Amino acid sequence: MTGAAAVAPAVVSCERKASGPDLSIAKDLAFRTDGTFTLLQFTDTHYITGDPRSARALDCVKEALEAVKPDLVIHTGDILFGKPDLDSAREILQPLSDSGIPWAVALGNHDSQFGSTREAVFKLIRAMPGNVNLPPKDGVYGCSNDVITLSGAKGVERVFYLFDSMDAVVLKGEEDIHCYDYIRHNQIAWYRSLSEKFKADNNGTPVPSLAFFHIPLCELQEALSAGVQPLCGNNGEPPCPSRLNSGLFAQFREMGDVQAIVTGHDHDCDYVLQYGGIYFIYGRFSGGDTIYNHLGPQGYIPSDGPTAPGTVSGCRVFKFREGTEGFETCVRLQGGQIQQLLGLKNHQIKRL
Repeated sequence: MTGAAAVAPAVVSCERKASGPDLSIAKDLAFRTDGTFTLLQFTDTHYITGDPRSARALDCVKEALEAVKPDLVIHTGDILFGKPDLDSAREILQPLSDSGIPWAVALGNHDSQFGSTREAVFKLIRAMPGNVNLPPKDGVYGCSNDVITLSGAKGVERVFYLFDSMDAVVLKGEEDIHCYDYIRHNQIAWYRSLSEKFKADNNGTPVPSLAFFHIPLCELQEALSAGVQPLCGNNGEPPCPSRLNSGLFAQFREMGDVQAIVTGHDHDCDYVLQYGGIYFIYGRFSGGDTIYNHLGPQGYIPSDGPTAPGTVSGCRVFKFREGTEGFETCVRLQGGQIQQLLGLKNHQIKRL
């Protein structure tokens, strides 16, 4: 792999001076009285305010929030896809604010490509009601690096890490070749510090965790090249990770806490795949027709009429149970159809 020293970041506004790891928790949440907790993931809404091609995305978000009634929402990026960018971000995220449900974002590569800096977009998002993201951390690359915990009667039972996978980098000597950005070493150091703290507080046992970010890791491409097949879901295009591997997957393996890596980015994929003891999980494309998507028909019937059958947009749902290992996940399509209902527990896979 090309060394990090040979890379100049294309976006530098989110790099800050180091001052030691920030171990602040964005939000500590609790299970419901029935012992369950539901997390809803949106991804790749690619919203453009005033553009009728975005109508399906807004309806998808509103419908899912009302139907699922989650306890936490995480949007894994590419929130917007055009000017006015701040208005676009505000409009597609407004239903999250209106819901009263805690929500957070892990920004995508397109979220700072339409005029405003990444920090300006993130600042707007943080100012919206219900958002739990903390300010960008000193010494940690990117903006949307955060950690959310889920606690039961005996303490923290789940940890949700959010990483900013940024946009792109320019490689020296290869300036004409596109390369997506990668999770930097100071982001990994921040994660390790938190992971070690949670382990110490849990009597030396790693706390089961999920990692959410936009651009998938190189190891997913490696798994597919080795012939590993998805457990379920659509595999409509090759993964598009960075060409650079900073070793985040190896760190997850070494720390022993991250059970699943949850991403977006590749719109024609919504599958679950197991590789190296970790689940790679794509969210379901939640956008409209401002960007490519081939998981369903392009036709759309507005919200004041019947929902088009098999419409492409949707979301991914996770359910956790207090005192119970593993988790359940499924894809919910706009209109209510449920697909890929799985129970995942270490290396045990149960179709529900």
